[in-house]
Amino acid sequence: MSLSAIKARIDQLLYDMASIIFSAVIIIMIVFTFFFRVAGVVGPSMIPTLHDGDKLLVSPVLKEPARGDIVIIIQPNFLHKSLVKRVIAVEGETVDIDFARGLVFVDGKVIQEPYINGKTTDKHDMDFPLTVPEGKVFVLGDNRHHSTDSRTKDIGFVDENYILGKVIGRVFPRDSWEVK
Repeated sequence: MSLSAIKARIDQLLYDMASIIFSAVIIIMIVFTFFFRVAGVVGPSMIPTLHDGDKLLVSPVLKEPARGDIVIIIQPNFLHKSLVKRVIAVEGETVDIDFARGLVFVDGKVIQEPYINGKTTDKHDMDFPLTVPEGKVFVLGDNRHHSTDSRTKDIGFVDENYILGKVIGRVFPRDSWEVK
């Protein structure tokens, strides 16, 4: 094989490698722009389900919230940061909280919350019962004693347009992929 043939072969290999790398970067950008995003947990409001520093895989495609979903909220707030919370009620549902017993009711029925870190006994400044308005959701953190959520007027009902997406799994740490 001549030197020019070797050089041509190396040039072709370099071109192929660059083309593959460029294509992979474009595909990754498209996937992480339109299908998945990574978000971080800041603070203790979702303990025991999520912890400070966890990295979450979020699907912006799955934006329509359902009761029990963990969502990333980008609604402007006094904390000046996005929030990670659990959807407790959606539009048209009525939320009531018995703070003496620590129970949350949706449409008159106690909801089962095996994921919480203590009963809901902190009232904050919202008066209950509340009916969730159209296009909004009511959210709470799993760690009710350390969560700023829909129980306070500073957050209140969350407009569905400000839900970045649904959390579909934990990326880091990888000790548990599933998010309950």
